[in-house]
Amino acid sequence: MALIRPFKGLRPSPGKAGEVVAPPYDVMSYQEAVDLAEDKPNSFLHISRPEIDLPPGTDPYSSRVYEKAKSNLRVLLDERILSRDDVACFYVYRLTGHGVCQTGLVVTASVDAYDKNFIRKHEFTRPVKEDDRVRQIDALCAQTGPVLIAYPSSTLIDSIIASESVGKPEMEVLAADGVRHEVWVVSSAEKLAQLVALFDDLPAVYIADGHHRSAAASRVKKLMAERDSDQSNDAKSYDYFLAVAFPQDQMQILAYNRVVTDLNGLSPDDFLECLQKDFDVRPSDEPVTPEKKGEMGLYLDGHWYILTASTNSISDDPVENLDVSILSNRVLAPVLGIHDLRKDRRIDFVGGIRGTQELMKRVDSKEMACAFSLFPTKIEELMRVADEGQVMPPKSTWFEPKLADGLVSHILD
Repeated sequence: MALIRPFKGLRPSPGKAGEVVAPPYDVMSYQEAVDLAEDKPNSFLHISRPEIDLPPGTDPYSSRVYEKAKSNLRVLLDERILSRDDVACFYVYRLTGHGVCQTGLVVTASVDAYDKNFIRKHEFTRPVKEDDRVRQIDALCAQTGPVLIAYPSSTLIDSIIASESVGKPEMEVLAADGVRHEVWVVSSAEKLAQLVALFDDLPAVYIADGHHRSAAASRVKKLMAERDSDQSNDAKSYDYFLAVAFPQDQMQILAYNRVVTDLNGLSPDDFLECLQKDFDVRPSDEPVTPEKKGEMGLYLDGHWYILTASTNSISDDPVENLDVSILSNRVLAPVLGIHDLRKDRRIDFVGGIRGTQELMKRVDSKEMACAFSLFPTKIEELMRVADEGQVMPPKSTWFEPKLADGLVSHILD
């Protein structure tokens, strides 16, 4: 089965993209989603976050939420806000913002390739979030949130994508965060076949963001195959999941910073003394945005410090060598007593796009006791971890700019 396949995308009708496009469902709070969707009846948030249309306090995992998503999608279809292409296509997708311009391809990617680790993973999933995506996809009979994929840079693939993204795009939206989203349709049978063949020649591709969505797609395939009366070997729509693939050298990863509620019974001075075992600790007059691997910032008691990991903190292991692992293994676990980043409520995570000001705000408000700013994980580090079949710590990467929801969806029929 081919790694990628063209599909009949569900897209905003001409002139409607600006009304529909929405941030990814999982990068905002409930209240932020409510505020963004206010007076915007066609916003895709009514599908990706349908709890905003139900009474406050509604369990976001209740059956009412998935039914509401289904009915909201039906309204946008009936009113022709969304319409489906007549022929199977790929879609060139360009993101421009936050100092980056990256151009990739919206595809459907093989679930079999995912199951066989040709589409490689680097994170564990949480059952509750995976179950949520399964129920949402099953209720809608559609995949509406794309998985972000990185592929090893290919001159041939990139040249085709470049040739198909000249002239006026089919859709163009300047989102509220200042990111420009542009989409071109690729429908030439020759170009489609070339892209399919070129992706099949790649040694592997990598999930950058969307582990829960891809894991859910694998489970949905099994569910739908059991219900399907057509038992032929022909490829079905549920054999593939919605993805956007970008060349690795165009992708930007920002830091995923940490904030901690307390010092595990230590005074600030005692905490700093503990850190000196594995770090060179130096005061800083300015907020610290680390400039190299092994360097971290600490905001504590109204002051910034530069932490530089000692050489005995460095490992050849691709996971242990990550800055997020050095912080966990040398500070969070042994000093602060935080051993499980997925479950411990004493730690929270702040995307690098929010900057050091957000870290200072949360500490100065006394909500948190300290904050750590980190050097971003590199895409090559992610790929090496995935190639070796290992798993990165939770919240190791923050990709920016973010894909939009609602520009292209994949119907399962």
